[in-house]
Amino acid sequence: MTLTGHSLIAGQTVAGEGKTTFAFNPATNEQLEPAYTLLSEEQLKAATAAAAEAFQSFSTLDPGTHAAFLDAIADNIEAIGDDLIVRAGQETGLPAARLQGERARTTGQLRLFANVVRQGDFRGVRIDPALPDRAPLPRADIRQRQIPLGPVAVFGASNFPLAFSTAGGDTASALAAGCPVVFKAHNAHPGTSELVGQAIAKAVADLGLHPGVFSLIYGPGSSIGQALVADPAIKAVGFTGSQSAGIALMRTAAARPEPIPVYAEMSSLNPVFVFPGALKGDVDALAQQYVTAVTGSSGQLCTSPGLLFAPAGEAGDKLAAAVGRAVSACAGQTMLTAGIAGSWNSGTEALGAAENVTVVGTGTPGPTENAPAPAIYGTEIRDFISNEVLHAEIFGAASLVIRYSSAEELVEATNRIEGQLTASLQLTEEDYPTAARLIPALEQKVGRIIVNGWPTGVEVGHAMVHGGPFPATSDARTTSVGTLAINRFLRPVAYQNLPQELLPAPLQDANPWQLNRRIDGTVIAADAAQAEKEEVNA
Repeated sequence: MTLTGHSLIAGQTVAGEGKTTFAFNPATNEQLEPAYTLLSEEQLKAATAAAAEAFQSFSTLDPGTHAAFLDAIADNIEAIGDDLIVRAGQETGLPAARLQGERARTTGQLRLFANVVRQGDFRGVRIDPALPDRAPLPRADIRQRQIPLGPVAVFGASNFPLAFSTAGGDTASALAAGCPVVFKAHNAHPGTSELVGQAIAKAVADLGLHPGVFSLIYGPGSSIGQALVADPAIKAVGFTGSQSAGIALMRTAAARPEPIPVYAEMSSLNPVFVFPGALKGDVDALAQQYVTAVTGSSGQLCTSPGLLFAPAGEAGDKLAAAVGRAVSACAGQTMLTAGIAGSWNSGTEALGAAENVTVVGTGTPGPTENAPAPAIYGTEIRDFISNEVLHAEIFGAASLVIRYSSAEELVEATNRIEGQLTASLQLTEEDYPTAARLIPALEQKVGRIIVNGWPTGVEVGHAMVHGGPFPATSDARTTSVGTLAINRFLRPVAYQNLPQELLPAPLQDANPWQLNRRIDGTVIAADAAQAEKEEVNA
């Protein structure tokens, strides 16, 4: 595939009328070709109008064609081959192995959603048959299903150029729900976005879908991004990025004449709680696991552990010393952009200068100016509770070890922190009573609780929750990873006393799409209903 440097609107390459921008290789600060032209706000309207035009046909697509479309996107991404990995590496500084894994995750979640579409439970079919003889009042025939919200605006994330980008989780779940997508590319990796965008557009064309099902646009987030969210054709927003940018989009969406939901994943410190029993094992191994979680991908993961609570006393001292040794053996890795590296430097300077904060250990700088040395700091829990500076997220390889003396202190600290994506507990059976006191507090603060594991690495499956109370996300009721993510882009509609001829396919008595359905409160499996029908006909 050839990079054009232009937006892709409803299957057509469109040169922007605004300024141009380039990607930069963060390892060398080298400018990468081609230049990318940025859309004007007037040009943006062509993408949103096309999405609105595509909605009717796409939202009513039969399950077989719909699932085949998602599978085709995955196939087309894989068909790009090494060119995708090379370009993504140039634009992000991420190693090939990490990007290959991310590509597999991207295609895997597309195929997972294809299976969700085939199976159809996300349609939430409920049927309460009429009861004309019920006393004192008869019951009408009432049927319910979930329908797509409408066109969705999706914003690419800086730290995942594939899995949280053009065909990533937000796009995949919105398309699976039946919502056309207008995707705003992240300007740090425009070439990667274009390659994947071309793969999606090819699937749209090959399946004969309305070309407005997908558009890829380039432009400044402060203008084009805001205009996209404000556009009346857009009915929901998926975003992964900074807290300031996410809140700005939330305000724009709320100020519209028709407010719309923004599903924003923003900031998280992902606290880890080490209990005394865990320190009776291999402390060096525990310290190494922690440091690996902090420094992996240069710490540029939304689930990187920014806090570790460790017991006071000799055992905790040994853990802190082991952490210091482990991090001192680490070298800095190239960060995604010079701006992100600069923010990391500012954040660690503020943390290191805070009162009663010490240095547990630092690594060595990496080979480039955008590869700062990893750093881990330490403080006492009373200082953490009282000093809001210590609660600030630092995006990158930095973390804070906090020493505690009692379960009461842990509960108090948990109550003081903001909403988080995860919390991790390192423990043994002897720690269960203490952990049981902490878990209720954690349930109010996080979306995922982990025992004897680390928060980095998010399984894409049916039970996963990648979300949490504000400011981890803008809506704690949702997840941006896993099949439940599809629910963000659906809403229920009830149909009362409609004749069979007017009912949508999922609600018809004949059940032509062979869906599992809840009838009069009881779940009736599609295969069981079909077998019963065949038996009656025989």
